Amino acid sequence: MEQRNAGSSVLVTGSADGIGRETAATLVAAGHRVLLHARNRVRGEEALAAVPGAAGVVTGDLASLASTRELAAAATAAGPFDVVIHNAGVGGGSAWRGVTEDKLERVFQTNVLAPYLLTALMPPPSRLIYLTSGLEAEGTVDLGDLQYERRPWDGMRAYADSKLLDVVLAFAVARRRPGTLSNAVDPGWIRTRLGGPNATGGLPEGAETQVWLATSDEPAATVTGRYFKHRRELRANPAASDEAVQDGLLAACAELTGVELPAG
Repeated sequence: MEQRNAGSSVLVTGSADGIGRETAATLVAAGHRVLLHARNRVRGEEALAAVPGAAGVVTGDLASLASTRELAAAATAAGPFDVVIHNAGVGGGSAWRGVTEDKLERVFQTNVLAPYLLTALMPPPSRLIYLTSGLEAEGTVDLGDLQYERRPWDGMRAYADSKLLDVVLAFAVARRRPGTLSNAVDPGWIRTRLGGPNATGGLPEGAETQVWLATSDEPAATVTGRYFKHRRELRANPAASDEAVQDGLLAACAELTGVELPAG
């Protein structure tokens, strides 16, 4: 794999375990400076023990706007970063609609609003990578009901919607920030706590595309506003390329957080 210089600085959210930890460990082994992220101090210590070559760890609960703001400040102080990989996320298996301390729907806040807020508050890196899922193909965008306040709750549908919205966010950032390569990655069905024991892929496979997009200078990796799986560019759900949908999501996130996404 052709790589950039080994001095690249990378933040990987959700790197205490699973695909995020594998991504961080692979980047560290290749000589890059990697800052880990975990939900709390205990998880942060576990992450550092698992990836001993990491530059450090920042903590923050993405299901809290206040905590996400603190995370953005801590990460900014530990930067700057060439690459930010938005890996953290939660599943949608709950039979009921969970609400956070901010009175926001948990899946939407963690999977969509948190990466938006981090992107808006942190200095733009050269490359941004947002993890999604193949379920984005089944997702829908209802800008009038992003948090299932009116629609009947369906946890898996809410998850699929959030993963589509991650692609929308990646494409919107690519359009708003031409100086940043912003892409979305479906890592595949990987054996993790979220993917479950019956998943078909292992952790190295799940991390491969993010590492490639973060480090490679190959023409195929130095693009923006694209959707990848296993280092192959795929066609995303058509809603992701709809500029009205992109602008609507950015406006909704700005209203909910009080922070607009700066152009870059």
